[in-house]
Amino acid sequence: MIPGERVRLRPIDRADLPRFVQWFGDPEVRANLLLYKPIGLAEEERWFENNAAAGDTQAWAIDVRSETEEEAWVHIGSCGYHNIDWRNRCGEIGIVVGDRGYWGHGYGTDATRALVGWGFDTLGLHRVYLKVYADNARAIRCYEKVGFVVEGRLREDSFHRGAYRDSLVMGILEAEWRRR
Repeated sequence: MIPGERVRLRPIDRADLPRFVQWFGDPEVRANLLLYKPIGLAEEERWFENNAAAGDTQAWAIDVRSETEEEAWVHIGSCGYHNIDWRNRCGEIGIVVGDRGYWGHGYGTDATRALVGWGFDTLGLHRVYLKVYADNARAIRCYEKVGFVVEGRLREDSFHRGAYRDSLVMGILEAEWRRR
């Protein structure tokens, strides 16, 4: 388990998979993900099996405390490392808060901080980076709060709703993280 201030990151369980299918069925959730079409439970189960075998690159469930039950946790999304380059000590992260009822409450920022901290403190990374669509202002604000800076722009990188849009590459170095 990886603790944040208001969230906890835990390994994803098979019981979480129906929530992912529900979230990824929502076009508004998918709008800012590489995933462009809904997926079924069988496809999500195949992803789960591959993720379980991935070791340090595994995805994590994002849980928050229940508002109704003091000891209970609610699964609201996931995050994780992808494309870890061990020789150069860098890794790419991704995050999704799939439950729209939890958007805009700072949970994504807290989860991102916890994930980045784990990457530097436990995995020994030197640089953490991500890609974000340039029109995803909410996510960009989140990443800037954590300390990410724009490192580059991939022009017309994604086709979405009949038009191309740019992607930004954002990154943070371990030394920058430690200064924060």
